[in-house]
Amino acid sequence: MLYLCRHGDTIWSSVRRLAGSRTDLDITADGEATARRAGERLRNTSFARVFCSNLLRARRTAELAGYTATIDPRLREMDFGDYEGRTLAEIRVDRPGFTYLKDGCPNGETAADLGARADAFLAEVGEGHTLVFAHSVIIRVIAARYLGLTPQHGRNFFVAPGAIAILGWDPVDDAPAIQAWGLT
Repeated sequence: MLYLCRHGDTIWSSVRRLAGSRTDLDITADGEATARRAGERLRNTSFARVFCSNLLRARRTAELAGYTATIDPRLREMDFGDYEGRTLAEIRVDRPGFTYLKDGCPNGETAADLGARADAFLAEVGEGHTLVFAHSVIIRVIAARYLGLTPQHGRNFFVAPGAIAILGWDPVDDAPAIQAWGLT
C-alpha cells in the first residue's frame, strides 16, 4: 500500500497563495502540531520505505511525524511558474475559472509534467507499505495516476494539510483502489 501525507500548514496555506517548487517555506506552529498528529495516526503501521519531497515543509513534516525519509525531488510541489506566490483570486482576475491542473502555469509545469513525475515515482515504489510526505497537487496527481486516470483528474481529489491518503488494491475487482482518503 502507498500512504500519502500532505505537509502541515505554511503561512501561505490559509490564504491560498501558491507555494510551489520555487518557494521553500517552513510549516507554522499549527503545521507542526498537524505533523505530530499525522505521526500518531501512522505509528502502528510498519513501512518498508519512507520518501519525502526535497522542500522544507515536507521534510519538516516527516521529521515531526517521527520518520527519517529518503529525499525524492520528483515529489516536490508543482512549479507554478509566473503564478508562484500569487493567490488564486489574484490569478482569476485575469484568468476567470483558472485551475492549475486544467490550465497549467505560464513558465511552470502542466498536469502532464506532474503526471510524468508521478509515473516515474510509482514505477519504482515496489512491494510493501510505502509512506510519502509531499504536497497537495503532486499527491492528487499521484492518486490519479495510481488509479489509471489522467493527471488532470487530480483536480477531483482534495487533500488538507496533514491529511493522509491510502492507495491499495481491491481484490474483488482486481484493481487499484483508494483505501482511505483525507484522514486527519
